[in-house]
Amino acid sequence: MSIVGLEKNTGKTECLKYVLDRLPVQTKRIAVTSIGIDGETVDQVTRTQKPEIVLRKGMYFGTSETHYRQRRLVSELIDVSDENTSLGRVVTARALTGGKILLSGPSSASSLRRWMSDMRRLGIDLVIIDGALSRMSSASPAVSQSMILATGAAYSANINTLVSKTAHVVDLVNLELTSEKNCDTLSQLDKGLWFIDKQGELHTLDTMTSLSKDIHFQGMEDCETLYVAGALVDGFLEKVRKNKNLKQVELVVRDFTKIFVTPQQFRLFIKAGGRISVLQKSKLIAVTVNPTSPSGYVLDSDTLCARLSEAIRLPVYDLIKNNG
Repeated sequence: MSIVGLEKNTGKTECLKYVLDRLPVQTKRIAVTSIGIDGETVDQVTRTQKPEIVLRKGMYFGTSETHYRQRRLVSELIDVSDENTSLGRVVTARALTGGKILLSGPSSASSLRRWMSDMRRLGIDLVIIDGALSRMSSASPAVSQSMILATGAAYSANINTLVSKTAHVVDLVNLELTSEKNCDTLSQLDKGLWFIDKQGELHTLDTMTSLSKDIHFQGMEDCETLYVAGALVDGFLEKVRKNKNLKQVELVVRDFTKIFVTPQQFRLFIKAGGRISVLQKSKLIAVTVNPTSPSGYVLDSDTLCARLSEAIRLPVYDLIKNNG
């Protein structure tokens, strides 16, 4: 499971603490790591106070050598990886006492997947990954099966904008899976632009990325499925929307973390009858809000939760208020 903040100071660390405090460590093996740095007492950008990460006895964790030396708990060393991060190798350990820790684990999605494989071999029941919008790869279904999204006033101090921008991210997370047949055909293609015609034949376009300005759709009159193996961006989505031969096409991406389009372009595409689906789907299990921004601006918690819940059709939680 990944916990992803849509911006700094949206309550991601508070959410992580809330979850860690309530997990059944007596009956389940829990491991936690971060794809960034978590557990600092002061945010290095906004200079605001941050909640510290407190692990419970028996929890496993992955952090850098630098932060492992600064731990304030007794632990059993399990492994030291061969991969280096900017803060040293990743150390895996088990907490023998409760205490505070700074988390700074694997720095890429591939190294994170390798670390998680090691955790499975240790018999870990649940791995929790601390992520961020700027490092959304940690929330990819290729890495984590489920996710919690943390949003709040730091993402936007305007409640209408905040609801709209968060709802857009939720819409992307909730995109439907493509057909099993498409998954079988496309899952091994990790580069380029491809299409499947009405006869089920696979073809490649003459460009490797949707970022290219010289994309042509000649010979695609019988296109049924258009696959973008890499990033999906505004310019490409607009070209597909405006092409009369692609009105009924199904546009497929690997997962929602590959989509980098504005809410406006996304809505225009869907309104025009376009369909976007994914090869791999995440399960969004909760959305949390922090109504206070680092600058001190405070949104009304009840209004924010109600408005956002109505927009995304999911429960929304203010953990500070609920925990108070």
